[in-house]
Amino acid sequence: MQYRTLGRTGIKVSPYALGALMFATSVGNPDPDDSARIIHRALDAGINLIDTADAYGDSEEVVGRALKGRRDDVVLATKVGRPTGEDPNQQGGSRRWIVTAVENSLRRLQTDHIDLYQVHRPDPGTDIEETLSALSDLVRSGKVRAIGTSSLPASDIVEAQWVSERRGLERFRTEQPPYSLLSRGIEREVLPVAQRHGLGTLVWGPLGQGLLTGRVRKGRPNELSRAGFFQHLNDERRLDAVEQFITLAGEAALPLTHLALAFTIAHPGVTSAIVGARTMSQLDDLLAGLDVTLSDDLLDRIDAIVPPGSDVGTLDQAYLPPALQQPGLRRRPVSERAAA
Repeated sequence: MQYRTLGRTGIKVSPYALGALMFATSVGNPDPDDSARIIHRALDAGINLIDTADAYGDSEEVVGRALKGRRDDVVLATKVGRPTGEDPNQQGGSRRWIVTAVENSLRRLQTDHIDLYQVHRPDPGTDIEETLSALSDLVRSGKVRAIGTSSLPASDIVEAQWVSERRGLERFRTEQPPYSLLSRGIEREVLPVAQRHGLGTLVWGPLGQGLLTGRVRKGRPNELSRAGFFQHLNDERRLDAVEQFITLAGEAALPLTHLALAFTIAHPGVTSAIVGARTMSQLDDLLAGLDVTLSDDLLDRIDAIVPPGSDVGTLDQAYLPPALQQPGLRRRPVSERAAA
């Protein structure tokens, strides 16, 4: 395993990180003991970074139990910010919620510190200084070692770095954006900005939320697409691109999953790709591709299918800023339009 430095933290992490969403018994593997075996298999293979979140059901609890006796071997990352209950204050980046949420995560993870504590999604309703101030206190108390973000736009990354410098607060050390053969938008601004400011980048969705496993094919309905569970599984543009990647992987004598993962960690701005495995066989398949390296010719052919810096369709869990979700933020009042 060739380890990489996580930004400028000095922490060494594996190029694959183990995502723990699928260890939540409500949405993934219903057997916590089996999940523990998967976690141990990943650690034995050299993966040393595990990423979870307080919003992933009971994932933190499953991970915490599995890490008994092996906690010191793991760079443990979790996240705060997405809703965890009906209370409108049980979400976001306010100091009120962060200082409560971290204690809950520490208890569930059965640890006295979190190596990387990340803001799960941008919170436009909270001043970034408020969030950074609360997180800085956690770092200084020893409960958190480093802080990061997930799906933060490039302009917000820069603003956060500026606020940290001007206010003497801890800096975000990592960013966790979506990145795959189908979703390359971060190559345009997010990755260059992260590199410029020395942030480590942990990319999620390297298998296109299931599309790049080869199990979802155009014209071949599957249970998830029929149920409409993930809208992107029915996106014709994405399915067309997947068919081209399946052909390319075949010509390169590679499984599609190995082509997809090797692509994500080939970018110099990417530290680790977060892989999610619900079963041992899925993990073994992903581990088998650890040593795959793509040639320049193969990367050029990938660029011809999905150009650098572009996205094919949209991931179901992609972050959309308020200005894109709320029409009122894009339209002048009728009285102003009439006056014009």
